[in-house]
Amino acid sequence: MSNTDNSNSKTTGDLGRLRLPRLYRRLGFVLWGLGLAIVLATIPLSGITHATDESPMTPVAVFEHTEATQLLAAGHSLYDAGRYAEAIHVWQTAADRSAQGGDRTQQIMALNYLSSAHQALNQWSQAEQTTTQSLELLAQFPQTPALQAQALNTYANLQLHLGQAETALRIWEQAEDYYAQAEDAIGVLGSQINQSEALQSLGFYRRARERLESANQQLAMLPDSPVKVVGLRSLGKALQLIGDPRDSYNQMAEALAIAQRINATTELSATYFSIGKLATEVESADIALAYFVEAEEAALTPQDQLQAQLEQFSLYVKSQQQTLATGLSLRLFEQLQNQPASRTAIYSIVNFAHNLIQLSASPITHSELNQLLAQAVQFARDLQDPRAEAHALRQMGQLYIEAQQWSDAFDLTQKSLQVARSTQAADVISQSAWQLGRLLKQQKQTEAAADIYREAVDALQSLRGDLVAINQDFQFSYREQVEPVYRELVALLLDLKTPTALKQTLDVLEALQVAELDNFFREACLDLQANQIDQIDPTATVIYSIILPDRLATIYAKANEQLDVSEIPIEASTVQAFLHELLALLHPSADKPQRLQASQQLYDWLIRPAETKNLLTLDQPLVFVLDGLLRNIPMAALYDGQQYLIEKYPVALSPGLKLIQARSLDQENIHALVGGISEQRGQFTALPAVATEVKAITELVSSSQLLNDEFTREALSESVQTGDVDVVHLATHGQFSSDFSQTFLLTWDGVVNIRELSEMLQQRENGRNQAIELLTLSACETATGDERATLGLAGLAVRSGARATIATLWPIKDDVAAHLMTSFYRELRRPHTSKAEALRQAQLELLRKTDFEDPFFWSTYVLIGNWV
Repeated sequence: MSNTDNSNSKTTGDLGRLRLPRLYRRLGFVLWGLGLAIVLATIPLSGITHATDESPMTPVAVFEHTEATQLLAAGHSLYDAGRYAEAIHVWQTAADRSAQGGDRTQQIMALNYLSSAHQALNQWSQAEQTTTQSLELLAQFPQTPALQAQALNTYANLQLHLGQAETALRIWEQAEDYYAQAEDAIGVLGSQINQSEALQSLGFYRRARERLESANQQLAMLPDSPVKVVGLRSLGKALQLIGDPRDSYNQMAEALAIAQRINATTELSATYFSIGKLATEVESADIALAYFVEAEEAALTPQDQLQAQLEQFSLYVKSQQQTLATGLSLRLFEQLQNQPASRTAIYSIVNFAHNLIQLSASPITHSELNQLLAQAVQFARDLQDPRAEAHALRQMGQLYIEAQQWSDAFDLTQKSLQVARSTQAADVISQSAWQLGRLLKQQKQTEAAADIYREAVDALQSLRGDLVAINQDFQFSYREQVEPVYRELVALLLDLKTPTALKQTLDVLEALQVAELDNFFREACLDLQANQIDQIDPTATVIYSIILPDRLATIYAKANEQLDVSEIPIEASTVQAFLHELLALLHPSADKPQRLQASQQLYDWLIRPAETKNLLTLDQPLVFVLDGLLRNIPMAALYDGQQYLIEKYPVALSPGLKLIQARSLDQENIHALVGGISEQRGQFTALPAVATEVKAITELVSSSQLLNDEFTREALSESVQTGDVDVVHLATHGQFSSDFSQTFLLTWDGVVNIRELSEMLQQRENGRNQAIELLTLSACETATGDERATLGLAGLAVRSGARATIATLWPIKDDVAAHLMTSFYRELRRPHTSKAEALRQAQLELLRKTDFEDPFFWSTYVLIGNWV
């Protein structure tokens, strides 16, 4: 739970939102972007020129200049120690003294530093005020290009935090020009990496990658140096967030190789640390641990050594290596007791305590750990850092929960929430409210608990995509600190058993779907609509299912009718085991009676309760909003004892009504782009029937086609963005995985990942005000056994702006795919036929053929999104 650099806030000290290495901390630079750090490196505090030559300094001004320079340096020391409130006081004094002495350069620098420190404390209005003042001074008293770039860099970071990514991008482009004028190649590089972050925020991933590739080319031309190590490491972190862990790993490995080759001892520890953090995500705990051990051995300061040890401790705890964790915890406890006050010290203590209480047998007593946390609380108060104080108080509350001292736990958690509210720290509010809600639930105060849980969920929703990068001093884990909040609130609302609570349950389920997709894409990338069922299709029944620890709950929603709920008392582990078994039984080689029995069991859980109450109408759509492994089960293949579900109802999947656009396809004016690859490409086998499929579809609907060597990334992008098409049909290899970097489709000249495809379709919508109505991926598959793989399908369905997506849950023979898809488009041309009904009829046609009656052949196709 510790992090690379605990002296930084979310926006300051990063590349946009990417973490900067410790080099700049050691050299005494304010951290808020690579370019700015280099500006500070090339303009020594002791040798800054005046604002103008026409107004030389008076003797008083010279004195003020010297004093302001010393104050700036003193502020750096305080900032580096995490003592932001004190740094603000010192830098404000420096700004005032510089203003009195007429030294505009010093004043502007001080104001930029002030903005950095305010951002570190999440004081955004103050940060905006000081940045605005700096820019106004620049307009009145023009400065060197380097200082202009510094001010713009600060301003761009602020704009990005405030959600103005377009403005931030434009400002960083201006900063790049100033760096170029200053002949600062590293500053240009930093600006390009920052621009890539803004482009990511706007959803322009291909353009972001282009900026990163340009930055990489510039780095390659630089001679080996510590600065090059820093640039490569930062670039690696940028690639990690853009969803390319392999390239990220390569960049960091190159940074490490250079650091070792030139013996850049100041960079070795930070580089090992960065690779270790990446390995924690994409490799294994053992590999990550080895890097953290190297980081500890290469550390030049006790603080860096401590951070590496904290990461090792976290891995020992997670892997339940009790002996190693116990031994290291004693050493860490002694070091943490002797730290001076700083934000780094506070979060080190909080993270240590968080991990320690998860040990089955802790060598540190409750009293000793409580004293350490009390020290962290006092540090936070001394430093005037309410966010850190709220975290420390909440962790103290957790300690008392473990000791079952409920009254003290309640008081401490309540104090934590009050402090978090006072500073409007949504990330801390979410966790403190969740903890308080759990305590209220434990006391059987269900209504009060539900109210507090709602506050936690509201806070999480206000953060959305920020959860990936927010407050890296205390990292968020979606699985541990986000998803459970939603699920536990659903359980509480269901227990209340009131119509109002049931309606609120639907809202929370919708919000959970959005949170999962945000987490999948690592950003808040989905536009929400306030849709009701009757706005989309008043005949449809929407079926929400969620797997809770003690039950399988299903809610049935239909326009103008009361909500209804079914709850099956069954443990989540039992449901999960059953679903895995059912997935295995769907293979045609499996025992048919067993498969039918299992399919009927799930039918009895999800569908039978609604049919018993006459909530469903034959031939009217069923739209499923599913949870967990249920998403991997083809609902069309559920069996009632005599018929499959698809024989009774059209079926569609939805990531939630808030993510569906209420519009239907115009069958009379379909214009399609049909592309695919029938030949073998590298490790991907040939799909000979794709050629037949492409030809058949182009004969059924007005189309343009891209087959084999015509189906390149560039041709696909150009055809989608410039062609008059509303249907895109792609018959090619592809995979959907819980790792979006492994979610892609194959083109003739490589692969296009989900983000790049989404951007192609988004740019079309933005540029032509016309979304793709239907995206069909007829040869793709979801990663086998991957519980979250279908998030890739759902994410693509909504992230791209396509109103509906058809794809496969597993691969089937390409001749079967060609037959089904040809039937689908033929049915889709019929007047008043919905997409769901067209797919249903195509599936039924296969089902009625003796060779393909097994659900394996026809149920793999799923429709996600708008079904009408």
